[in-house]
Amino acid sequence: MSSASRRIAHLDMDAFYASVELLRYPELRGQAVVIGGGRNGVPQTLEDGTRRFAKLRDYAGRGVVTTSTYEARALGVFSAMGMMKAAVLAPDAILLPTDFDSYRHYSRLFKAAVSTFTERIEDRGIDEIYIDLTELPGEPREIAARIKQAVNQATGLTCSICVAPNKLLAKIGSELDKPDGLTILTPADIPLRVWPLPVRKVNGIGPKAAEKLTALGLATVGDLAAADAGLLQDHFGRSYSAWLMQVAQGHDERPVVVESEPKSMSRETTFERDLHPRHDRPALSSSFTGLCVRVAEDLVRKGYVGRTVGIKLRYDDFRTVTRDLTLDVPTADAAEIRRAATECLRRVELNRKLRLLGVRVSALTPANALTPPRRLPVQADLPFTSDE
Repeated sequence: MSSASRRIAHLDMDAFYASVELLRYPELRGQAVVIGGGRNGVPQTLEDGTRRFAKLRDYAGRGVVTTSTYEARALGVFSAMGMMKAAVLAPDAILLPTDFDSYRHYSRLFKAAVSTFTERIEDRGIDEIYIDLTELPGEPREIAARIKQAVNQATGLTCSICVAPNKLLAKIGSELDKPDGLTILTPADIPLRVWPLPVRKVNGIGPKAAEKLTALGLATVGDLAAADAGLLQDHFGRSYSAWLMQVAQGHDERPVVVESEPKSMSRETTFERDLHPRHDRPALSSSFTGLCVRVAEDLVRKGYVGRTVGIKLRYDDFRTVTRDLTLDVPTADAAEIRRAATECLRRVELNRKLRLLGVRVSALTPANALTPPRRLPVQADLPFTSDE
């Protein structure tokens, strides 16, 4: 089927985490709200039933912003920004803690609502999906409007959706009219709506490539579309330059992938303060065990086992190291994951304080292809033994 005859939608929930929190705290609608920072922002309920919310100015720590409302974004506060920097930009913003259980709940609700229209859905994360509408009868705008209404009825939340001939344009288009947007992009719309955008708006052009393109005088998608092929090949190589020229013209033949196998599952935590391998051994041991248990639970819940176990450490000087160990037999058992992760841990230096700890299981295969693993107890101790 040619891309011209396809109808691909990209649906993106609007400020998803923040919007879920506003369902719980409707009195905060219209205000600058920042989500993140651990449990520091838990609201207090007063005797008269009203709630007292923490302000971002009162935050102390090294957390990062998970997300923010559009009002906070207008003040310059965006996801992945350090909380202390955000506090300088928006000191009076309301601070709320993250609640991933609630976000996953609403994620399941909105995806279930969309699945009543079609099963041709590609899951791209907790708050976004691609939908292949090609075989559905009706006009694209009318179908998209009904999907938006179904999502709102199921969740109380708004989403933005774009219908286009391919995934590339649908992804770009869902950002054009946020929040609560409904956008239709055709090839004829590319010069007017896509070419004026910065090149970084194209999914697949990362920060380094965008910076390099801008340095070459190619700041917009339109600049890229008009660029000399030889210039691009000289600076980006044959394959990537060919891809750049294709996407600048709005070409993308990728199908909507209804089923995909995950490559790995991981859990990690950033500590509120740096932990010393010897002095803070109990806290590190408990955290390490918890990460192994949660990764194992993820594997069991999703029906996978993994053969490669890895760890990730970030020291107080921001240096990051990883180590991996491949097992003889794939596993989803927390104790086996922990033992393998511990072996990885023995191969790194433990002479500095740690700010982040992570555990990963990769080389995944479906669990139903294997004999159920033997269940073993998860030990509570961890070999942080450095005397430095």
